[in-house]
Amino acid sequence: MAALGGGAAWRGAWLPALRLARRSSKAVTRHWKAMHLQRHKLMALTEYLAPRPAVPERCLRPAAGPQEEENGYARLLRRQVEEVFRDSRMIVVCQYNSMPGDDMVLMRHYLRKHNIEVKFFLNEIVRPVLSQSRYKNLLPLFVGRNILLVSPETKAKEMLRVLKGVPQVNLLGACIDDTILSRQGVENFAKLPPLEASQGQTVGALALLPSQTCSLLQHGAAHLTALLDRHIRQLRDGAGEGATPAGPEPAQSPGAP
Repeated sequence: MAALGGGAAWRGAWLPALRLARRSSKAVTRHWKAMHLQRHKLMALTEYLAPRPAVPERCLRPAAGPQEEENGYARLLRRQVEEVFRDSRMIVVCQYNSMPGDDMVLMRHYLRKHNIEVKFFLNEIVRPVLSQSRYKNLLPLFVGRNILLVSPETKAKEMLRVLKGVPQVNLLGACIDDTILSRQGVENFAKLPPLEASQGQTVGALALLPSQTCSLLQHGAAHLTALLDRHIRQLRDGAGEGATPAGPEPAQSPGAP
């Protein structure tokens, strides 16, 4: 009874108004899953694309950086290139392949006999000079390793004769008397006669036509003069034959009265 009484006393005691009940939580069942193909396409189609600028970025001028000071040796070489193109009547561009030093010395010796010099210039030096001059059409020839054969005279025939024995040097083009020529053009130019002979032939051909015209104009007057002279001679001869000379009468025969 005492135990029962104690239990009744516990029930009548003070109880808290808020009771915390512990319940079991569910396990995490959400895992990553690949997007459906149709939804993936729809997301790609509805993706926002920023409008392109009116002027492409590659067309915008880059910011000017610090200018590098030009090398004095490069300026000297450019000045030499300008002098070569200004003072030379024949400038030949050739492709240079590797060759022994003795062959190069021999080729330069033979070319120097005909007053032809061999010049070595880097393309980085020649191209800026040609791009600002009247020889800019020669720029496509300066690719790779090149050499220049320059001369104050137009000796294309002698130059081709020397290059024929040097297969390592290939002729690409030339500028002769301010005229740009291809390889075939240089060969055709070498077949032409010398300038003095061409000038003589031209002068002879020009002088022949006036002389023929003058002779044709004078032919009628000369022919008429010849006819008149002949006619005068004929008249003189006829007058001389008609007049009998005064002389002794012929002797009569003895039987005549």
